[in-house]
Amino acid sequence: MSEKNIEAKPLSYEILKQAVAGFAAAIRCRSTLQPAAGEGTKVFPPTHSGGAYATEQRRLAGREQPVECVLLDSVQSQANRMEDALQDAIDRGIVEMPLIIVEFGDEVADVQRVTSLQAPHRAADAILRDSLLDGKPFRHSEVGKRITDSNLANATALFEYCPHALVLGVWDSTGPKGGLGAKFARALVSEVVGIDAVIGKKTASRIDPLQMRAAAKVIKEKDGSWKVAKDDKAKGAVSPSEINHGNIPPDVTEGGVSISSAEHTAVLSLPQLRRLRFPLDGKYDPKRDDAGRTVLAALALVGLTLAGERGFDLRSRCLLFPINAMHFELLEVPGNPSPLTISSAAAIAILTQSVEDAKKLGLRWNSKPIVLKPSPQLIELVKRSQAIAANSVEGGDE
Repeated sequence: MSEKNIEAKPLSYEILKQAVAGFAAAIRCRSTLQPAAGEGTKVFPPTHSGGAYATEQRRLAGREQPVECVLLDSVQSQANRMEDALQDAIDRGIVEMPLIIVEFGDEVADVQRVTSLQAPHRAADAILRDSLLDGKPFRHSEVGKRITDSNLANATALFEYCPHALVLGVWDSTGPKGGLGAKFARALVSEVVGIDAVIGKKTASRIDPLQMRAAAKVIKEKDGSWKVAKDDKAKGAVSPSEINHGNIPPDVTEGGVSISSAEHTAVLSLPQLRRLRFPLDGKYDPKRDDAGRTVLAALALVGLTLAGERGFDLRSRCLLFPINAMHFELLEVPGNPSPLTISSAAAIAILTQSVEDAKKLGLRWNSKPIVLKPSPQLIELVKRSQAIAANSVEGGDE
């Protein structure tokens, strides 16, 4: 509920359409989380350079002094979780949306396909760039050329082939224009932050039931096998711990944090969506622009609600559980946010309706994916990288 206890309204297609076409600033979402093990138990944030956690002091409502906080899930990571939720919904047949797929098939081990929802740079990713459409390099195809020529004033191609890039942002730095390629800022940002963070300790140890001793040396072979060294002076002799035998002495290092709570916040910027235009044959239509923007707003809410309903299992030892439902607000009237209720089912229904209206105005929404084939040199590069990785593991080389 809002500060004035206004009853929350279910989001409808009409409410979203009016918000996008009008002067609303944003739709925001907030929810409070606790560790699944219970209040006060430790969680493990992501580590960054040097194994450090991303900590900082933030000012929070109701607190006179800045509060020590720790990043539990970044904007980039949250975007990936929404993309993963959308991909899962597509695979299960509950969402239809444009997609670009690179089909590897049986060409390389462990890689069946990579979609534009999985590629790190979305429609501008090098994996797509280095693949073929109907035998042509993707960027030289008609679809690729249209994507290359996309910009804020002409986002029609990205809407047609990779619309989530217009929601979560993309910089076409790998295309023919290099660093001058089009940049689309994120319209949807989301993150999870731990409040009142206190860094704790973690322990590491292992007891070997065979009680291997460090003095019993072994020699590692390049094929991953090993043999017992005749003595500890033998060339290449190493401790059994190098082949994962033996004890690991108990050790204590910094690790994990205890928090009073975690906050998940997400903001969908409607002004950012209003910067996008969707001309057809060089002609603009304000109604078509509004229709396209409404589709993108609905797609953003589908991704956000699907990801939220999947839960917050962020990584090993960082499972969070909401203590309240996702709380949405429409920021339209200054100082008076309007509370909303939004479920993934409602958001999907709104997306379906908005897509149909956009189609009537000429905007295409390709539910049939664009399928690419990896180029021979891309396949060769992947195979070579996999071989190097396997040799590094087997031979102990980095």
